[in-house]
Amino acid sequence: MLKIDLTGKRAFVAGIADDWGFGFAIAKRLAEAGATVCAGTWPPAYGIFTKMLERGKIGESLNFASGGALAFERILPLDAEWDTLADVPTEVRENRRYKEHDDFTIQGAADRLVNEFGAKPVDIVIHSIANGSEVKNPLLETSRKGYLSALSASAYSFVSLVQRFGPLLRPNGAFLSLTYMAGERVIPGYGGGMSSAKAALESDTRTLAYEAGRRYGARVNAISAGPWASRAASAIGFIEKMIDYAKHNSPLPEAIHADEVGTTAAFLCSPLASGITGTTVYVDKGYHAMGVAVDAKT
Repeated sequence: MLKIDLTGKRAFVAGIADDWGFGFAIAKRLAEAGATVCAGTWPPAYGIFTKMLERGKIGESLNFASGGALAFERILPLDAEWDTLADVPTEVRENRRYKEHDDFTIQGAADRLVNEFGAKPVDIVIHSIANGSEVKNPLLETSRKGYLSALSASAYSFVSLVQRFGPLLRPNGAFLSLTYMAGERVIPGYGGGMSSAKAALESDTRTLAYEAGRRYGARVNAISAGPWASRAASAIGFIEKMIDYAKHNSPLPEAIHADEVGTTAAFLCSPLASGITGTTVYVDKGYHAMGVAVDAKT
C-alpha cells in the first residue's frame, strides 16, 4: 500500500497556539505519518497553550483516528517578527509575557534545536504564521507602520525561517507556508496590508524554492487554504460569511476542514512529493477556479 511515511523525520511547526488552527492540524498529520514534532508558540500564548496540554484540556484533539496521539517533542517560544535577540526592543524583552523566555526569536529557536538535537536537527519546517495589526482597515486607511508590520510578521518571517533553518536541514528537507487567495484576488475586508503580505509570501515561495533548492537541496511550497474559522482568522470579523460564501460557490459545495490542509501538508513534505517545489497548492474545494458566483443570494 502506498502511504505517507515520515518515520524518522523531525518537523518544526511555527505558529501553534491552540488546537483549532492549521498549524495544529498539520502537526497532527505529520505526527500521524510518523514524524516527531516540535512547535513554535507565540510568547503571549505560550503559558496558556502549555497549561492546556498539561491539564488535558485538549486531549481529545490530540488523538489520532488510527490510534495513538500527538505528543510535542518540544514547545519553543517564538515571535517570528524578530530574527535575533539583538533586534528586539527593550520594551518587548521586558514585557511580562516575554521576559520569562531567554530567546524567543527565530534564531533562538534554531539554536535551541541545534543544542538539543545536533547540527542537522530538522527535516520539515512549517510556517503557519500571519498577523496584521490593522487587518480590519481598508488598504487606503492602512498606516505605513501597519502595512510593514503585516509584511514583516506574515511574509518576511518565512524568508527568515528559510535563512536560519536551511543550514539545519537534513537531506531532502522541505519548507511549507500557508497563504490565502487574497494575495491574488480582491477580498474586501481583508485589509491592513495582509493581502500584500500573502502576495509577497507566494512570490517568495517561488524565489526561495530556487535559492534554497540550489543551496540546501530543500523544497519550498505553499498551501492556499480556503477560509477556516481559526481563532486568528476570526480577527477579521466576518469569517463565517466568508466560509458560507466559499461553500456555496465552490465546485465542491462544502466547507473545508483543517484536517484536509494537514493531510496535504503531510504529502507535500513527504518523499511522495519529491518532484514538487515552488508551487502553491489550493485546498479550497476548488473555489479558486471559479470566475463567477453561482449563489446570487449569498
